[in-house]
Amino acid sequence: MIAGLSDQNALTKAMVTKTYDIGGRKITFESGRLALLADGAVVVRDEEGNYLLTTVGIKREVNPTASFFPLSVEFQEKYYATGKIGGNRFMKREGRPSEAAILNSRLIDRPIRPMFPKGTLNDIQIISTIMSSSGASDYGFYGVTGASLALQLAGVTEFEWPVAGVRIALLPDGTFKFDPTFVEIKTALLDLTVAGTEDAITMVEAQGQQVDEATMVRAFEFAHSIIRELVQAQSDFLTMYKLIHTLPEVILSVKSIDESLFDRVDRYVTDEKIEHLYHVGKTEFHDRLVILETEVKIALGYTGDSEAMNAAEIEDIVYSVVKKHMRKNILEKGLRLDGRKADEVRPVRGTFGILPRVHGSALFQRGITQSLSIATLGGPGDIQIVDDMFEESTKRYIHHYNFPPFSVGEVKPLRGIGRREIGHGRLAEKALEPVLPELTEFPYFMRVVSEITTCNGSSSMASVCGSTMALMDAGVPIKALVSGVAMGMIYDDETGKYVVLSDIQAQEDFLGDLDFKVAGTSKGITALQMDCKVKGLAMEVIGKVFAQATGSLAHIRAEMTQELKASRPNLSPYAPFILSIFVPEAKMREVIGKGGETIQGIERTYGVEVNLADNGQCSITAKNQASGQAALDVIKGILKDDEIGDILEGKVVKIIEGVGAITEWAKGKSGMIHISKIAKERVVNIEDFLKVGDVVQVKIIAVDKEKGRVGLERIIAE
Repeated sequence: MIAGLSDQNALTKAMVTKTYDIGGRKITFESGRLALLADGAVVVRDEEGNYLLTTVGIKREVNPTASFFPLSVEFQEKYYATGKIGGNRFMKREGRPSEAAILNSRLIDRPIRPMFPKGTLNDIQIISTIMSSSGASDYGFYGVTGASLALQLAGVTEFEWPVAGVRIALLPDGTFKFDPTFVEIKTALLDLTVAGTEDAITMVEAQGQQVDEATMVRAFEFAHSIIRELVQAQSDFLTMYKLIHTLPEVILSVKSIDESLFDRVDRYVTDEKIEHLYHVGKTEFHDRLVILETEVKIALGYTGDSEAMNAAEIEDIVYSVVKKHMRKNILEKGLRLDGRKADEVRPVRGTFGILPRVHGSALFQRGITQSLSIATLGGPGDIQIVDDMFEESTKRYIHHYNFPPFSVGEVKPLRGIGRREIGHGRLAEKALEPVLPELTEFPYFMRVVSEITTCNGSSSMASVCGSTMALMDAGVPIKALVSGVAMGMIYDDETGKYVVLSDIQAQEDFLGDLDFKVAGTSKGITALQMDCKVKGLAMEVIGKVFAQATGSLAHIRAEMTQELKASRPNLSPYAPFILSIFVPEAKMREVIGKGGETIQGIERTYGVEVNLADNGQCSITAKNQASGQAALDVIKGILKDDEIGDILEGKVVKIIEGVGAITEWAKGKSGMIHISKIAKERVVNIEDFLKVGDVVQVKIIAVDKEKGRVGLERIIAE
């Protein structure tokens, strides 16, 4: 917010703008033109016409009893940004955020949230709005940089370390590209979005075509080099801005800990007192933690009506002390909550064919975490249309992730799908997409739903494993088996010592400093998602995580395929039967027919659905193999060029007295059986030998391509 702003002087206040050369692109920061009453506002734009406005709003009044940081992040797509009317027939305005907008909101939130002090109580709202877009690439990752700079312009002094986000692609020629286009991403070997500070990486989102670890590390290094440029540009812009405008002063309200009370609890809660929290299940852990909290309250003399302390404060401190002890046990003794070694995975079991009437199903269980995944196959008509601010596109494979309250033993109303479900669903899609069969090989639409029936951490990676198994059970010829694991870390700020943990459970996720999800095959990585609770990760730590994850992924793949090693050879009898054939552009008109009459006739005759795409891919969806094959044979007949010597079966459609019989063997394909070729003897009256409607076998004896005429000879049985 510009100081001293009023209606009378608004037009005289200077706009601040500067352009930087970053990663081979000219990126401009601008502030002071739009959103003048927002606490902080910045525009990030480039040479391609992309224009992203990010604003920050901060409430000074706070709720001192709040138990979480009330930060909200929204990413808004505007149809006008790409010159699109959008909407539907009845409403021509933006409605519910698209999936892409929700994922971009999460992308901005994840690296920004850890930059605030723990215990921040102020309501903070960050809104990124894409107001102009070339449509060639997704500009959403710049929202991280915009949010970071807008917070600094808002005068948030407690916000640590400017953070920036970048998206890069590894192109087929082996080069890395910053801010790749959608076209480049389609053929990229790696699509990587990274956020970080000048010193470290704090957030990762990636999809790879089974990329090896060394290539991944090189990609991280390339991405981080551009992050550093963006961070330095923010600092430079802030310095220039302060020469022109005075920054507001915002002092965040941060929940403080009563140090004397913390010391009293810390002295009481010894290692011996938390021993009973080890080697127990999730529910027992929480029950025993409540018992410990009660013991502490009694030891402190808490009566319930004391103003010097309250129950929530004591419980928070008890949890913090328990967390401190458990982190120390891992760092010094290698002692995890359930007794596992640092690189040990919980027991794994994979069960196929759980649900008898669906197309494919599997139950993946790791410890008590369960993902019941169900695969459904559909025809081309089922392909999902994606309608957002960009050009309309389609998705052939979708993954839906459901996380009902009973999975964690809670009772909550069902309120639809949240951002978490959408994010985890997209992560599983990324993990499986690189191993799906090509459309020409397997012309099916695929949907997998993962129902998380029990959860004790890492359910998103369980859904990756369950999805792989469900597709195998459905008979989908996937190229490789994909498994997933959530890696964690305990880090000591003072000593720099850290321990990487494989397959973290729920309590370790809360206790630890890292949630690094890795999905991959025996050849390499297919998807990554990382969130860091500390300042960030150095390359050394990232390399250690990859190395340890490789062994965990291999172990999980071996365990989840004990019952079934590869995809079933046949599809479920309940799945639709689909045949596919390629139609050359020159033949499309013949297959479609005038006004679509040929395709429609095939559909009516054989009870099938025929889809002919612009690229020539023609799919036939049938209820059974016989009708599908019959329809395919008709199309093959249309596509086949007539050649002398071909033996055909046709129907007499017209008699020309004294000349011959017109015979049709495919839609739009017919020829003449000359009167001299109808029988061995001399024919005077054609109808003595052939009548309209007769089915006869014929051989092609002449082809005149210029005139489109085909000469036939009737084949007469000996």
